[in-house]
Amino acid sequence: HLVILVQVNPGEAFTIRREDGQFQCITGPAQVPMMSPNGSVPPIYVPPGYVSQIIEENGVRRVLVLPQQPEFHPGGHSPLHHPPPPPHAHLPAFIPHPAMMPPPPHLYTGMAGGVSDMSSQYISQYHPAHIYSEQGELEPVVMCVCVFFFFLRCSGEELSATLEDLRPATDYHVRVCMVYVQAPCDNGSKIQNYILQWDEGKGTGIYEQCYYGPQKQYRVTKLSPASRYSFRLAAKNDMGVSEFSEVVDLFTSCSVPLPPFPPELEMTGVTWLCLKWQRPSSSPKEDDIYYILEMEEEGSGYGFQPSYDGDELSCTVRNLHRSTKYRFRVAAYNSEGKSNPSQVVEFITNPDRPSSPCRPVIRGRVLPNSFKMAWEPPKDNGGADVTKYVMELSEGLSGLSWELVYSGPAMEHVCEGLKPGCSYQTRVYCMSEGGQSPLSETLQVQTPAVPPGPCQPPRLVGKPKAREVQLRWGPPQVDGGSPVSCYSVEVSGPQSEESREVYQGPELDCSVGGLMPGKTYSFRLKAANKAGFGPLSERCEVTTGPGAPEQCKAPSTTCKSPSCVVISWEAPPCNGAPVTEFRLEWGAAEGSMQVCYSGPGLSHEMKGLLPATNYFCRVQAVNVAGVGPFSEAVLCQTPCSVPAAVSNIYALKESELSRPPPLYSPSTCLGICWDPPCDHGSEITSYLIDLGERQPIVIGPVTKHIIQNLQPDTSYRLAIRIQALNSLGAGPFSHTFKLKTKPLPPQPPRLECTAFSHQTLRLKWGDGPAKAATSDALQFLSLYKGPCHTHKVQRLNESTSYMFRIQAFNEAGEGPFSNVYTFTTPRSPPAPVKAPKVERLDDNSCEVTWEVLPPMKGDPITYTLQYMMGNSEFKQAYKGSATSFHVQNLQPSSDYRFRVCAIRHCQDAPELSGPYSPTVTLSPQRNEVAVGGGAAGSGSRAGTESSRARRSLTDEQCAFLLLMVFAVIAILIAFVIQYFVIK
Repeated sequence: HLVILVQVNPGEAFTIRREDGQFQCITGPAQVPMMSPNGSVPPIYVPPGYVSQIIEENGVRRVLVLPQQPEFHPGGHSPLHHPPPPPHAHLPAFIPHPAMMPPPPHLYTGMAGGVSDMSSQYISQYHPAHIYSEQGELEPVVMCVCVFFFFLRCSGEELSATLEDLRPATDYHVRVCMVYVQAPCDNGSKIQNYILQWDEGKGTGIYEQCYYGPQKQYRVTKLSPASRYSFRLAAKNDMGVSEFSEVVDLFTSCSVPLPPFPPELEMTGVTWLCLKWQRPSSSPKEDDIYYILEMEEEGSGYGFQPSYDGDELSCTVRNLHRSTKYRFRVAAYNSEGKSNPSQVVEFITNPDRPSSPCRPVIRGRVLPNSFKMAWEPPKDNGGADVTKYVMELSEGLSGLSWELVYSGPAMEHVCEGLKPGCSYQTRVYCMSEGGQSPLSETLQVQTPAVPPGPCQPPRLVGKPKAREVQLRWGPPQVDGGSPVSCYSVEVSGPQSEESREVYQGPELDCSVGGLMPGKTYSFRLKAANKAGFGPLSERCEVTTGPGAPEQCKAPSTTCKSPSCVVISWEAPPCNGAPVTEFRLEWGAAEGSMQVCYSGPGLSHEMKGLLPATNYFCRVQAVNVAGVGPFSEAVLCQTPCSVPAAVSNIYALKESELSRPPPLYSPSTCLGICWDPPCDHGSEITSYLIDLGERQPIVIGPVTKHIIQNLQPDTSYRLAIRIQALNSLGAGPFSHTFKLKTKPLPPQPPRLECTAFSHQTLRLKWGDGPAKAATSDALQFLSLYKGPCHTHKVQRLNESTSYMFRIQAFNEAGEGPFSNVYTFTTPRSPPAPVKAPKVERLDDNSCEVTWEVLPPMKGDPITYTLQYMMGNSEFKQAYKGSATSFHVQNLQPSSDYRFRVCAIRHCQDAPELSGPYSPTVTLSPQRNEVAVGGGAAGSGSRAGTESSRARRSLTDEQCAFLLLMVFAVIAILIAFVIQYFVIK
């Protein structure tokens, strides 16, 4: 058979398709041996642009696929010795489509059982690249697949080659290499020894001596298949040692790998096993070795089945059954064939963790300090027996902290040492060889509460009082599992062991009152929660201090006179301490009494009291322990007496007199008034007015009196005193006081008319007196009252006489009226006439019309028409009773203004002229073509009216414009003041 050796260079790939239809890719560097059944060389098909050449060297034929280049000369540097370098790292590889290479017509069968039979075609992949030469130029080199043809000897052990000079010749097999040496020229001195060095296949460029001797051949053993070895040789004679020869590279052929070591268990899972193995010891690291891991499940009956095929040294086998025994073996294969399987090892998958136990349940009754729990085993133990159960307990409902309370094979447990009235959560999980199961559902358990434990004895807070003590206590150390809701304090008296409850509530302190001063009492405490009251505490002995005196009896009163009373009282029980002081309170009202006496006495005399007055008094006792309560208030009424002195005398105003006496004048009379004094229990019957030298005046029980027949504007220093009298006698006189009469009212001033019109009269008067007038039958209306000296009378009728009089008044009163003054209003002028209407008749004339005014009280009305040309003065154009006038002799190029006023012709008075009307302007006529007479006339009239309207509108606009300017200026001034002054 013809053996074909396909050499795959580094960086290349050789793809074949096996009989089962699957593709197998072999990457370089590698040599793939194939066999030709008929012994002939198959045709080599190359892609376009390439040629194949068969060369023979040292008995080995090889086919080179190279690009068509005329300079290419295949020589002695075969790829066996010098493999082509890998492709340039920066250039993309070119992979031709498989259709570019037609299938060969022959079938090639693999060798040594390591490669399966090939199909009728094979696919080669090549990658063009650019390699830099030693001169730095870029030379195209094709990384081709080289096919070598050589005949092996029957023994298949050695091959020899002869090299010239000192080049070593090599025979190579899988693990043995023969090196032959052809003796060089000895230069007249016989070669004594040869020095052979190699790199031991490390590729580091460091050479070690492997032979030294006279032989011309040396057998190198223990070579690795598919490895590269480098040799060099030197000779030694009497002259010395020669230089080393050129390096010769040897590539050992591939061989079937040795059986790998048995798989080792690296990690174990429930459904997976992680295995690893080692490379065969004879295989080099750069040799491409693949591994087949086979597995057999115990009891399955299927035998070993492949579970992994690849070049890795470890594998994780998944989808296994838990707690199941599996048998494994591994075999290695390369391009030469497949090794025998390794020894069979057995591994068992881990069991799975069991499922969670059922939710625990309560067995029996839950006690305040314990309860019994039970649970069922898990439905699925995971393939292994449960070894133990673990129970955890958590206090409270938060579940943040769990405590291990049981661990063992039993399926029930009694939880002890619990707190009464507390909430607990329990959960269970189990353990097996497969691990820990999930937690079961939690069960909440509430232990019942119990009454609280005993409290510490209550303790006294502060200093004990005579009738009250203050206690403060703390909560019990054991609350029984429920918060303390209330406390109860019991007390037993000093003369009896029977106790009574004095406090019940949630507070931690209380005040116990109603005790006796200086006595010893026993107090005990107990606490309660929702379960009831706990036991009583030990006794706490408390002795009360001395107390304040008891309440005094009501004092007694004795009236010695209307202004003096004597109060007396008795000493109350002192409650263990003598009374050191009595306090007497006295007052006119029961709620406003004040202390009037403080001392050890049992009586007190009150002086300076008011007669016929109610007074209240009460007394209290004081000792070293405190102040006793006041006695009941006692009412004391002083006897009646003469009235008190009159006070607050003042002059009476005229307005305060409801009915003044006849001929009353404040200038000759004085009115006095006073406040009624206290009658001291007896009603006042009269008043006595002492006038000094004059006879006293006695009046009834009134508080007003008028003294007459006095001089006006005179001060009187009279010894005027007033005294009140009742049935018991006369009271004391009041203090004297000074009075003064008012002056007489003023005389009327002189009245004058300073200005008048047909509707108004302005009157003026002075301060000088005038003659008073006697009263008459005329009726006058009051027009003005005030301090001014002028007054304007309005809304009067024209040509009418009016009569006036004037009166002056001051604080003394109103003076007499003056004589009657008569003033007459003049006639009124006509009303102003509205602006006349001007109508242009032609270039030199126009017609002016104005409104008609009615006659005024029978007086006829005439009119005066004035005109002004340009800026000259107004001239009269017409005067008469007509309401229109035809103006002629006008200049066409001049402006004319017209105005009208009305004149009243009185019968017995000169005529009165009214104000002139607003002016009307007649503008000069424009030079326009007249359409017709009627049209021209109407147009002239329309132009005049339009001019007048524009003139009037212009005046209104001017007024409005001025108003707006003033408003804007005011706003700006306000803004400036606001911004710069205020801010």
